[in-house]
Amino acid sequence: MSTPRTDNVKPRRERAPRIVIEANALAHLESLAEGAIQRNPELANRLLDELGRARIVKQEKLPANVVTIGSTVSYRDESTGQEKTVTLVYPEDADIALQRVSVMTPIGVALVGLAEGAAFHWNTRDHQRRALTVIKVEQAQAATEA
Repeated sequence: MSTPRTDNVKPRRERAPRIVIEANALAHLESLAEGAIQRNPELANRLLDELGRARIVKQEKLPANVVTIGSTVSYRDESTGQEKTVTLVYPEDADIALQRVSVMTPIGVALVGLAEGAAFHWNTRDHQRRALTVIKVEQAQAATEA
């Protein structure tokens, strides 16, 4: 019996967590990403990649424990143990003083579509690699349809 060769084995890649996107938000998110291609191609392409691998569902089928625009999410930075709570919003509603984080930031792109318990990696603006875990997701009260 021979021993399998390991000199050509590729290192294991991190497996991206599953994400779910609400169908009504998809076009807006794609438009934001396409608009950012010239200003921030790395971030825009990351968002487009995330949207491309997402499971798209109707609003009524979106699980309550999934981060979407308007969700308040608590997560833990695994390297420091620090926990933080933010609300994910569109860029025009962002306000860091109110912990309202734009979906068009590295952390916003990383969070969108994740479920409670998901662990993920993201790169900060200063190119530090971070590991984070989603602890809790709270949905905003549903806006009344006009």
